[in-house]
Amino acid sequence: MTNLKRTVAGLATLGAAIAYTTSGALAEECKNPDALVFSIIPTEETTQELDIYKPLLDKLKEKTGKPVEFFMPTSYASVIEGMVNGWVQIGVHGPNSYVLAKEKDPTLEVFATYTKTKGHFQEEGPGYRAVLVVKADSKFDSIDALKGSVVGLADPASTSGNLLPRMVFGEKIGTGPELEKYFSKVVYTGGHDQSALAVKEGRVDDAFVATHRLDNVIDRGLAKKEDFRVLWQSDIIPQDPMVYRGDLCEPLKASIREAFLTLHEDPAAKPLFDGISSTKFVAMNDGDYDIIRKLVAAEKAASQ
Repeated sequence: MTNLKRTVAGLATLGAAIAYTTSGALAEECKNPDALVFSIIPTEETTQELDIYKPLLDKLKEKTGKPVEFFMPTSYASVIEGMVNGWVQIGVHGPNSYVLAKEKDPTLEVFATYTKTKGHFQEEGPGYRAVLVVKADSKFDSIDALKGSVVGLADPASTSGNLLPRMVFGEKIGTGPELEKYFSKVVYTGGHDQSALAVKEGRVDDAFVATHRLDNVIDRGLAKKEDFRVLWQSDIIPQDPMVYRGDLCEPLKASIREAFLTLHEDPAAKPLFDGISSTKFVAMNDGDYDIIRKLVAAEKAASQ
């Protein structure tokens, strides 16, 4: 063999070794934890009916072969922190909190959301709206009349309970994100259910609430549809994304997706879907939330 051939052969062998080593290293980098931790942004279901998620946790355990723990969140931010720091592997975010989480960790991946059945205020499908509600007998009968009132927002990381009100409604009333220029006081209630109840009980004059969250309050018997009047509603927003960490091994991701996307086929899961007024989980991808990114970008630009 000539020196040139030996050199070429040696380079080929070296290249193969590097490729093998690199692929092996990449395979070793993915994570396959002994147990999975699942969390969801604070909602009426997480705080009031934890057992409602048992069919999903059981299905995840069955499909992945791993024990699944439930992490009780204290805020939207706690779910973001858990996923970004790696001790929560699967999370259900709000659309805005997902975008915020992905900015912190671009490897996070959305894989599903849920469809909603038609409810009191909620439309059928994988989307919802933000609505601005007042008490049915309120003196406030128009958006103009709301100037100087006390408004409730859900959480700083909420899409329909903060981002949309500030960016879309704020544009409508001419304040931009600074709703404080229009309302006499802006109150963060801690959640959509609390916002709805704050309106009903007169602790705020009006509040921005997600349609499906408002339905939940009514379905739980804490209020009636007739207690509220809608003065404004947003365009359709994609439903809450189901997200897993991108560093999980691909077979594990596939098992997680299968658990979610086939759950509706299990009769034992009917109480879960009934409880969240849904029929099934459906596949989603990151691009479905670009509308939220545009709002976040607009908010950042307005604050500079």
